[in-house]
Amino acid sequence: MRILVMNPNTTASMTASIRATATAAAAPGTEIIATEPLWGPESIEGHFEGYLSAAAVLDRLATLDLAFDALVMAGFGEPGREGAQELLDVPVLDITESAAQMAMMLGHAYGIVTTLDRAVPQIQDRLLTAGLLQRCAAVRGTGLGVLELEEDAERTVEVLIETARDAVRAGAEVICLGCGGMAGLQEKVAAALGVPVVDGVAAAVKFAEAVVGLGLTTSAGRSFARPRPKVIGSWPLSAHLSPGRAQGSPRPTEFSAQTSGI
Repeated sequence: MRILVMNPNTTASMTASIRATATAAAAPGTEIIATEPLWGPESIEGHFEGYLSAAAVLDRLATLDLAFDALVMAGFGEPGREGAQELLDVPVLDITESAAQMAMMLGHAYGIVTTLDRAVPQIQDRLLTAGLLQRCAAVRGTGLGVLELEEDAERTVEVLIETARDAVRAGAEVICLGCGGMAGLQEKVAAALGVPVVDGVAAAVKFAEAVVGLGLTTSAGRSFARPRPKVIGSWPLSAHLSPGRAQGSPRPTEFSAQTSGI
């Protein structure tokens, strides 16, 4: 089984961290491949950057010459997942819904700790659309920007723990890490809190393995039917860029496949 994990921003170091977490969660024999868009924002902190990223991710998926069995979209509370479900024939999972679904299996109410406070309404809207908001006790921002998460790992964990404690006081029995850039920090946060902490990347990988293992994929019967054939000007955008990427943007991570258990 091969799972593609898509970091929605263009920061290669974050892709590497997400890849490591996904590989650690994967079962023996599951191959994890991770990448990011060819163009777009270096981090996503709001609706404007979120929609830019969604277009960049769909552009990347439309031009990939690579076979995979499932896609994990590693952006928390961000748009684009539904477009990927229409575009691809394989199951598509995002870390927001995967984290929340797993958390609800572990406790009556869950909480989410994310980056900036401005991300809170965006995440709440995503949960509402997915039918998952009712059992969410709290969504709390840490005040850390996405790129700040990598600057000082010790401080990041301390802030996450402090913020998660506030969510627990609000009634959360399980905590979800609300950013792909927090991947791999769940054990340290859980040890300090004494409650389960769910990493969305890991949760999405396990759900992807289950869905593929059961021979299931996204229904194309109505909501996620394939896009209707029509002319889309300058699409895909990356086909019009030289040399294969936006001028001045970082070169995308090369595909690095790792097999869990080896």
